[in-house]
Amino acid sequence: MIIVHHLNDSRSQRILWLLEELGAPYEIKHYARDAATRLAPPELTAVHPLGKSPVITDGDQRVHESGAIIDYLIRRHGGGRLAPKPGSAEHESYLQWLHYAEGSAMLPLMMFMYVARLGEAGAPLHPRIDGEIANHLGYVDAALAGRQFLVGDELTGADVQMSFVGEVAGAFGRLPTYPNLAGWIQRLHARPAFKASIEKGGAYGLAG
Repeated sequence: MIIVHHLNDSRSQRILWLLEELGAPYEIKHYARDAATRLAPPELTAVHPLGKSPVITDGDQRVHESGAIIDYLIRRHGGGRLAPKPGSAEHESYLQWLHYAEGSAMLPLMMFMYVARLGEAGAPLHPRIDGEIANHLGYVDAALAGRQFLVGDELTGADVQMSFVGEVAGAFGRLPTYPNLAGWIQRLHARPAFKASIEKGGAYGLAG
């Protein structure tokens, strides 16, 4: 049985969504952020030395890092769904998006969040950070022009992985400038599997 170690308002939400899309049986072990610090509870260190989420266990196999989990679940439980055929040009694009989400796109968004906590002390950094956010969101927005999903004509794990980028951008009020990105997020959130994952995983602060 797949067990998802799920932290509220976190990247682990997209793992629940993926499992709903796959129709794979799974269980959720819930963890709650500290109300004051918003940090994960120390109990998560029992399943991940860094105390981070998501982490899944699948029998004796333990996997962490969102991209690795998505890749693992699609290979092991996808039955050919949610990923282009290996060796195809579409598959290379799929892998690129799968790694781009956390390797590049999330960095300026995370920097914005942390620097904002510095108040006026962080003001000199904002122009550079804002420029990087605009650069990455513009790139994704252009990639979605005239298409429903990032790769091909159907949802793939790349959309699941990249969804967090769009959601965080929306939480920071950046989506109105990027209509293709905003429309894509709306389509993803309208999917029955996404709605089912919210019902099972609990309120999701970034989904609005």
